[in-house]
Amino acid sequence: MTFRSVARSIGRVILVLTVMTFTTIVGIQYARIAERNVALAHYLAQVNHDIEGLKAGREDREREIRRLEDPKGAIPEIHDRLRLVAPGEQIIYLKGQTPAPEAPQ
Repeated sequence: MTFRSVARSIGRVILVLTVMTFTTIVGIQYARIAERNVALAHYLAQVNHDIEGLKAGREDREREIRRLEDPKGAIPEIHDRLRLVAPGEQIIYLKGQTPAPEAPQ
């Protein structure tokens, strides 16, 4: 073997090692980015779920506010809270649950 062929072989080995090192570094960085993207996607899904829950709660509260702003909707609430009755109405209080009778065996 001549010096030129040995130098050419060493040059090729160095080139292959350089390409492999570069490919490995790029692969590691890509894996880190992919892992971070998956974590962020899970977090985003959780945040979107929380937002939907908050929107539903807001709609319920707004519906309740509209109901209570209307006198026809507020009167039953006032009667319930103050335990008042309108003429011709009756209040029936239920305390606890009575056990159902047991069937004979």
